[in-house]
Amino acid sequence: MLAQESCTICPMDGPIPLDAIDRRILRALQRDGRATYDVLAQEVGLSPSAALRRVKRLEESGAVTAYVALLAPERIGLPLMAYLNVRLEKHTERHKRNPMDLFRAAVQTWPEVVECAALTGEMDYLLRVVVEDMAHYSRFVMDTLLKHPSVQDCKTSFVLDRVKNTTALPV
Repeated sequence: MLAQESCTICPMDGPIPLDAIDRRILRALQRDGRATYDVLAQEVGLSPSAALRRVKRLEESGAVTAYVALLAPERIGLPLMAYLNVRLEKHTERHKRNPMDLFRAAVQTWPEVVECAALTGEMDYLLRVVVEDMAHYSRFVMDTLLKHPSVQDCKTSFVLDRVKNTTALPV
């Protein structure tokens, strides 16, 4: 299964009913997505074939969307992380497309942006950016982000320390 690369929240048809066993399976998969069905079944108290059926149902329902390797950015040469609040220009007649549509499409092509969320409030988007160093960050902001025709302004906060960093949801 491929990792989804998207900046939108797209529930398939809302939440699916989960029983206690489904929740144990989801917690186990979040800890180790590479666990064999034998190991998973033993951990959640099912037979391997029953565990396989449950996992397939969770995948088909959209509860499990991907299996990925989580990388340590600092170990692969990307130690600088920043959060950028981005404000877009308001819609004008000179654009055939809405500035938000243009921005959303562009964000998908920027490898430095690892997460993008649309916000309420005075800023429109929050980007999580991972880069090699301050020079890389500067190039991204000056040559890419601020040159985008939809971007009016951005404000940056650099990460000093990651106090909690998890991908696990509280199921």
